[in-house]
Amino acid sequence: MSKRGWLLFLGMGVIWGVPYAMIRVAVREFDPVFVAFGRTFLGALVLLPVALSMKVLMPALRQWRWVLVYTVVEITGPWLLIGHAETKLTSSTVGLLIAAVPLIAIVLTTRMGHERLDMRRILGLVIGFAGVTALVGLDIDVSNLGAMAAIGVSVIGYALGPIIIDRKLADLPPIGVVTGSLIFAAAIYLPFALWRMPAHFPAGPTWSVVGLGLVCTAVAFVVFFALIGEVGPSRATVITYINPAVALLIGVSLLDEPLTAGMAIGFPLVIVGSIIGTARAKAQVKEPAPA
Repeated sequence: MSKRGWLLFLGMGVIWGVPYAMIRVAVREFDPVFVAFGRTFLGALVLLPVALSMKVLMPALRQWRWVLVYTVVEITGPWLLIGHAETKLTSSTVGLLIAAVPLIAIVLTTRMGHERLDMRRILGLVIGFAGVTALVGLDIDVSNLGAMAAIGVSVIGYALGPIIIDRKLADLPPIGVVTGSLIFAAAIYLPFALWRMPAHFPAGPTWSVVGLGLVCTAVAFVVFFALIGEVGPSRATVITYINPAVALLIGVSLLDEPLTAGMAIGFPLVIVGSIIGTARAKAQVKEPAPA
């Protein structure tokens, strides 16, 4: 990976490790759909003038069908579902479960014929899913299976998003795609957010939504598209090596969340499995060409 790739990788790992704690704080007072709307609306508000001045929004909107598909699988579904999950689960647990994204990406790209499932990848999948099993089996109460299902759907969406970008949206200007996606997402959330509008806006949750919109959305998506362009879709999802560590550190140190046996056993297994499963073979010199 190039120096630029490493900088983008580390930056994204931190930027997208922080949101789990912010979401946890926000959903204590606000409905998850309002949190998701606030995040997308603020992100779109920041990026729209930039996209218009660069004249990149309309080219993206000409491919509105794929932009909308990307919006649903990468933003609308996951951000709402993760918010609901964090009303039941700690931010640390959610962050660690999201670390399974590279494992799902391996399965999806293999099934689509973009990559080959060799013994190394199989070993990575087995180790990684053993870690998820340990985390779920030791930490998740049976009453929280709905939250678990929400995270499962979100993981699939996060794995599909970069593939859609690489296969269908790679030729479009990234800022235009991001801005269009956030506008679509905010529009989808709007009627539900109005219905669940909070009566009061406490400082902590309000600033969490602002941070989610400005830093973890507007800035983050620009960096994420640059990362995909630099290293490809499968390896771009490997930012989840760092995300869960950041989420765990913040959750335990700032939100007083417990450090459990499931985390101690499952986290290393998921990370090791993802590293083994997504590492390039020595003979492989570039990402597969778009289909």
